[in-house]
Amino acid sequence: MIKDLLIESNRLIIRPYNIDDLEQSFQLMQSKELYEFLEFDLLPFEEYQGLFHWLVNSYEINLTEEFKYSFPIILKETNQMIGWCGIGILDFNKPEKEVYYLIGKDYWNQGFASEAMKSFIEYCFNALMQHRIVAKVNEENIASKRIIENLGFHFEYVIKDLPEEFSHCNGELFYSLTREDFVSNT
Repeated sequence: MIKDLLIESNRLIIRPYNIDDLEQSFQLMQSKELYEFLEFDLLPFEEYQGLFHWLVNSYEINLTEEFKYSFPIILKETNQMIGWCGIGILDFNKPEKEVYYLIGKDYWNQGFASEAMKSFIEYCFNALMQHRIVAKVNEENIASKRIIENLGFHFEYVIKDLPEEFSHCNGELFYSLTREDFVSNT
């Protein structure tokens, strides 16, 4: 099912990664500015290649297992990869499913994140049969906070007191969205 994912919005396509996406995906992630609110940093090509193959292989994991899926966001007009989005187990709060996304700097402030995530969240609720999804946002990431809130997510709490393994999430804002709330907002 995940291998067959195809989401289209007005300007975007979201689909599974394939091996031919490696170079474009690597190039997308070469802007240092993208890492301001991420828990990882620029990777050399060899390390990124390993991560990329893990992303592609993750589609083999069944929805009943602890999965993490990521998908490229493609601009229809140019067939250019402009970002990625995904859903997966929230490691420090299992079995919650977290949605996440990134848009390349050249495509900021054009509504692509909102467009992609609205379509992707609809897919998560309807095709993946999720009843509740969560998102965490760095409180200084005003743009992502606005996007998450505009999509109907409700603030629950500030994340704190996590063990060392997950301490990079301490201080982030925790949001949730139910299928019912999403349907009533759209």
